[in-house]
Amino acid sequence: MKIIVDADACPKNVLQVCKQLAEKHSLELWTVASFNHNIKSEHHIMVGNASQEADMRIVNLCSKGDIVVTQDWGLAALILAKGAALSPTGKIYRQDNMDFMLEERELKAKLRRGGGRTKGPRKRNKEDDQRFTRSLIILIEEQKSRPPG
Repeated sequence: MKIIVDADACPKNVLQVCKQLAEKHSLELWTVASFNHNIKSEHHIMVGNASQEADMRIVNLCSKGDIVVTQDWGLAALILAKGAALSPTGKIYRQDNMDFMLEERELKAKLRRGGGRTKGPRKRNKEDDQRFTRSLIILIEEQKSRPPG
């Protein structure tokens, strides 16, 4: 099992929690980004900035039982077939809520294409960091308890 972070828009606090928990649980930590974020990591992959290049690298890097940290709902949907996915705010992506999330994403994209505006994410706070930490611990335990294969 490894933790893979979609590092393009990952808050520094989230990356720090991932490093701490990966070390504590003897897991590899991989980061993937489309440009250099000055990430100090043994397993950092920098990809080009073509559309979806980082996402495709993450999908190909992910194996059964891995945990991916991303705010990209489309990437999370692809990952759920192999492993677990978690947002930087601590939301655990599950198969039972993914259809709704992808439909919402499409509606918002359609609105923006038509000239409308949607709200961006709210400012990150301490509770987000705590929720993320709790959720990552839950996923690590869930993935460890899954039967191999």
